[in-house]
Amino acid sequence: MTLTLAPARAAAEARALTKVYGSGATRVVALDRVSMTFRPGEFTAIMGPSGSGKSTLMHCMAGLDQASSGSARIGDTELVGLSDRQLTKLRRDQLGFVFQSFNLLPMLTALENITLPMDIAGQRIDQAWLERVVATVGLSGRLSHRPAQLSGGQQQRVACARALAGRPAIVFADEPTGNLDSRAGAEILGFLQNSVRDLGQTVVMVTHDPVAASYADRVVFLADGRIVDELSLPTPGTVLDRMRRFEGAGRTS
Repeated sequence: MTLTLAPARAAAEARALTKVYGSGATRVVALDRVSMTFRPGEFTAIMGPSGSGKSTLMHCMAGLDQASSGSARIGDTELVGLSDRQLTKLRRDQLGFVFQSFNLLPMLTALENITLPMDIAGQRIDQAWLERVVATVGLSGRLSHRPAQLSGGQQQRVACARALAGRPAIVFADEPTGNLDSRAGAEILGFLQNSVRDLGQTVVMVTHDPVAASYADRVVFLADGRIVDELSLPTPGTVLDRMRRFEGAGRTS
């Protein structure tokens, strides 16, 4: 008897996803029927020239912006058509976010910033998982410190730990190393990579940096609101080579 395993469910999926801004002479198609799958336990980087639609794609997939048409799903949940209240609950319960700005509350300790979303939602904290995340991000000795007592790289590690502490279905990272020096940026990228390899996390990152993209398992390239290429097992050199083909393309990011 041959055992057939069912394919893993997509962590997130876009189908013919379209986003249009304005109308008439000011109409801009930021996403033009984009279809792609984000697989569980995979680190995906989204790249493209300025105006390619990469940030718009992430915002629509993360429920931060509503698509004009098509489908955007997180697991089995369709985002298109959800109310603001439903989107807020989905983002709180199923998604993690890391942005350029660390968005830490200065009066709270690192640990309190990490657990804040769960505290607000009244969710039980999985102490074993929290300790594992903190150890992975390398913050075990800094949990009692407030943001002003931490370096920029350490603050971003707090933000990463906060994104992972609730065991989200997927983490969206928008230029997470944009405000960091190269050493601190490498630490954050290494952490995101390890969260995929060691913790089984799914990560989607928007970046313009070929070095940052090389930490991902695959890179998806956008131009003019469409997917134009994909690269597996990227290196800085192969990413830069692909990017050069699309320079000058794009409209609204």
